[in-house]
Amino acid sequence: MKNCPAFLGTLALATLLCTPPATAAETPTTSDATEVRAASTLAVNTAESSMTWNAKKFGGAHTGTVKLASGTLAVNGNKLVGGSFAIDMASIDNTDITNADFNKKLTDHLKSEDFFSVEKHPTSTFKITKVQPVANAKAGEANYTLTGDLTIKGITNPVTFPAVVRIDGKSAVATAQIALDRTKWDVKYRSGLLGTAADKVIDDEFNVDLRLVAGTDSQTAETKMK
Repeated sequence: MKNCPAFLGTLALATLLCTPPATAAETPTTSDATEVRAASTLAVNTAESSMTWNAKKFGGAHTGTVKLASGTLAVNGNKLVGGSFAIDMASIDNTDITNADFNKKLTDHLKSEDFFSVEKHPTSTFKITKVQPVANAKAGEANYTLTGDLTIKGITNPVTFPAVVRIDGKSAVATAQIALDRTKWDVKYRSGLLGTAADKVIDDEFNVDLRLVAGTDSQTAETKMK
């Protein structure tokens, strides 16, 4: 029995030496882990992109455009993961009034303190904060719900809207129809909230049709949207 401790020590050492090393299945390697791609950034082509606005009033409506100053879309493979863009508010115009003098009068008014205060706030911005894919979306229907921060006149509010997005390699095209309540950005001229006479009211809600074209081969993605 005096040799028992020595015998147990020898047995333990032999057990350690004979135990096989962990197999690859027991110790996952980086190749077994889910591959995570780095998001790539696609620059918005401002010349091919567009924003069209439509605002209604008592007895009529007006339509116009405003240009994008810059922007990017962040994609991961064929998935949209983020993005942002800047709007050149000085470019706002009207497209339905054919009389040059009346057209200029309306455009100048939109740039004034009554509306968008363009001299003080020449740029508006939008930054995506949440991207939610729409499951089983049919071709041509909205396949994303986007939420982001829209800043106009230095005031930021969240907006959420459906969008149709097509991504193909190094290009992307996104379209959306967005309804906005102008009073949230302190644009209250002739708002019904101020007690404006019914025949003078301009609707608080106006609509924007947005089309973003981004990347180096936008024609490919645009063709897939049709």
